[in-house]
Amino acid sequence: MIKKKTLKQHASSSAKSIARIFPILIGMIMLISILTQFLSKEFYANIFKDNILLDPLIGSIAGSISIGGPAISYILGGEMLSEGVSLVAITAFMVSFISVGVLTLPLETHFFGKKFAIIRNILSFVFSIIVAIITITILNLI
Repeated sequence: MIKKKTLKQHASSSAKSIARIFPILIGMIMLISILTQFLSKEFYANIFKDNILLDPLIGSIAGSISIGGPAISYILGGEMLSEGVSLVAITAFMVSFISVGVLTLPLETHFFGKKFAIIRNILSFVFSIIVAIITITILNLI
């Protein structure tokens, strides 16, 4: 059983951590809010040109600077598909949308260290392109 003194220490430590992270979190939310106003579904439809190598790269870049969870990526992917965006681009977008966090990099750096955060994001970006191309090729959807 946890002693009251230890529980108070843990609560105090947690409150201090939240207080340190709060300004970074608010800044990230404000930046995300600003960027989502500029990136509409028509924007995505205009930048993809049905190129097997260029579309996943663009999709990964777009997904990396956006932010959201898996449920939102499915909705965005469906909207992009209805706008005529290629499946390879949508797949790359969805994978990077979930796994790459350019906007959350300051917070991730704070918690996990600069080297780890940068390497993880670079690998996630590269693999989002590779996964998209392989997935669509295996499914013969190109």
